[in-house]
Amino acid sequence: MGDEVRATTSQYLTFTLAEEQYAVQVYDVKEVLEYTTVTRVPRTQEFMRGVINLRGSVVPVIDLRLKFGMGETEKTIDTSIIVMEVEINGDTVTVGTLADSVQEVINLDEEQIEPSPQIGTRINTDFIRGIGKQDERFIIILDIDRIFSEEEISMVVEEAVAR
Repeated sequence: MGDEVRATTSQYLTFTLAEEQYAVQVYDVKEVLEYTTVTRVPRTQEFMRGVINLRGSVVPVIDLRLKFGMGETEKTIDTSIIVMEVEINGDTVTVGTLADSVQEVINLDEEQIEPSPQIGTRINTDFIRGIGKQDERFIIILDIDRIFSEEEISMVVEEAVAR
């Protein structure tokens, strides 16, 4: 029984965006950084906040709040950059995403995760892996590989590298 439970439990890094709880699978996360200066890249989409230097590598930084239509992330003492690896067409790309705050790593069993809600045909929820339930709170579990289209990631990476 113990092995079965471990096989159906996954670890997630939880964070907040506009006072809502979100999570991504831990294996997608490379590291969490304190907010640092982000260099703006001209002529990029609004959600592309700029680039950072991560140990000699140029890493694009994305504002998930802007991407989700929630308004720009404000810099506070809790603002963090979650550095993740996103897979697009078999290629792994490193991106940073802004979070209002990073909470904790939690374990969720498959039974604690409901499927992604279907909200009509006009709203795309493909990037939501499911809704996790822990205690009395709901956590929106993101499928980080499906948040951005191939064109968006390609454009962000090309702009960052061109810099």
